[in-house]
Amino acid sequence: MLCDNCIALTAEFRLDFEAARPIYAAARFLLRPFFINTSIPMPPIISISNLSKTYASGFQALKRIDLAIDKGEIFALLGPNGAGKTTLISVICGIVTPSTGTITVGGHDILTDYRAARSLIGLVPQELHTDAFESVWATVTFSRGLFGLPSDRGHIEKVLRSLSLWDKKDSKIMTLSGGMKRRVLIAKALAHEPKVLFLDEPTAGVDVELRKDMWNVVRALRASGVTIILTTHYIEEAEEMADRIGVINKGEIILVERKAELMHKLGEKQLTLQLHNTLDAIPADLTRHRLMLGPDGKELTYTYDTQGERTGITALLDDLARANIRFRDLQTTQSSLEDIFVGLVRKDQ
Repeated sequence: MLCDNCIALTAEFRLDFEAARPIYAAARFLLRPFFINTSIPMPPIISISNLSKTYASGFQALKRIDLAIDKGEIFALLGPNGAGKTTLISVICGIVTPSTGTITVGGHDILTDYRAARSLIGLVPQELHTDAFESVWATVTFSRGLFGLPSDRGHIEKVLRSLSLWDKKDSKIMTLSGGMKRRVLIAKALAHEPKVLFLDEPTAGVDVELRKDMWNVVRALRASGVTIILTTHYIEEAEEMADRIGVINKGEIILVERKAELMHKLGEKQLTLQLHNTLDAIPADLTRHRLMLGPDGKELTYTYDTQGERTGITALLDDLARANIRFRDLQTTQSSLEDIFVGLVRKDQ
């Protein structure tokens, strides 16, 4: 049971709270303009406006690019060889000087405030450029020192452990496998605690098992608040990890879209019918449906747009019934990201 003093104090507190309630309400009303409005969108961590790059030879590698990367997202940049992916990354990272346009990283201009901008960026290039006789620990620690940061053994250990490199910390670079060298590249890029990480073909030449391990590493980095921008030739990599996808071709951004919306808007579906009897050719009455006959004559494939007013499936089934073509099974498949990507690039040519 509560003592008499405790009961008295409780009653007194209730009286004080009730008396203060109007004052509290008035304070909230007066201070309301100063509370943070969570509905206001956060500014992008990378903002690119009217960016172009023309080399002395006259070759225009980038053409009037406008792009915004949101904080904390995984952004995949897709494009064929020579499309401008690496050039765009090199410009943002300060390796290549832009011809026109502006770029800010975390609000810092990459030209007028380059030290602050570059301190926020980590770059994982396609190839390892470091002393082959250095140890993993030494080369990662050296990368941190390049940004003028003091030694932090705890941070370096955390990075190496997260990338499964801790047991290799004393090994020389030359003794590592290709996959481990790729992890060292990521460790070097994370040594100075960047807010943005660029991965240029991060899993090129890596076996399937290690590639999936790398995907897990990237997801963990995003979960820790790091913004990830990756270029890749592996379409399934973008399909597996990216929040948004940009497609670049001939130096121009031809599309930026959220992955799910992109596949929903641009993806086609295929209806495949497994026939009871073999067909030698598609009957003339069915040609308007633009069907594809399988090589064995036992399969018909109908492609339709999911966004169209009518899919045409009902009319197709009616025509099949009139033609006395029976099927024993059917299934639908959605276009993959690779199909969409190839279609976009061909359309742009």
